[in-house]
Amino acid sequence: MVHKGNPMNTELAALVKKGIFRLIIGLVLIGLLVFLPAGSLFFWNGWLLLITIFLLISYGFLWMYKNDPKLLERRLRAREKEKAQVVFIVLSSVSILGIFMLPGFDYRYAWSRVPLAAVGFAEVVFIYSYLLMLRVMKENRYASRVVEVEENQKVVDTGMYSIVRHPMYMAMSLFYMSISVVLGSYTGLIPGIMLPFLLTIRIKNEEKVLEEALEGYKEYKEKVKFRMIPYIW
Repeated sequence: MVHKGNPMNTELAALVKKGIFRLIIGLVLIGLLVFLPAGSLFFWNGWLLLITIFLLISYGFLWMYKNDPKLLERRLRAREKEKAQVVFIVLSSVSILGIFMLPGFDYRYAWSRVPLAAVGFAEVVFIYSYLLMLRVMKENRYASRVVEVEENQKVVDTGMYSIVRHPMYMAMSLFYMSISVVLGSYTGLIPGIMLPFLLTIRIKNEEKVLEEALEGYKEYKEKVKFRMIPYIW
């Protein structure tokens, strides 16, 4: 007699494999983007960043796997459904490439030097911003990487969402802007600072989708005035 495996366990195993594969590929790509421009494997800031990313993402992966596998599945989605997001995806990809690559060239050609204390501070901000993203995901289990509204999705207006409408993007901005300083460079701050402005493109389209498809979102907008930066925007 043949016993069929539990479909849930099979799906979860496939999800784990997908997540591990993405993590490995991501670390390899980041390593190439950082170390090739630097022209040296002795770029210690690069190793600091890679190790930190590995530890943070591994922690986040294990947390979602244990507490909310469905959220993990949502976070692994990469195909954007909204055509209006194409502009943001292209421009943000260019910005992120600059964030990772410019510090390597900076290291090679000594364009700028960041004090060790500033690197340490940026490392703290980097870690804190990632943990902040996890907190946002804990508050809103529908937090996907793509713009979409799922069946039975509800408006979340507690925690960080009671302060700004898009706390994930606030944390994401801190995350990417801190990378350049962790890598010991000021030049990478240029594309890093561009990212929050690019996020306004995504937010404009995302809020349009949410207003049309998510019940109660218009009322939520009236209640929480600030989009991404508390008391500013």
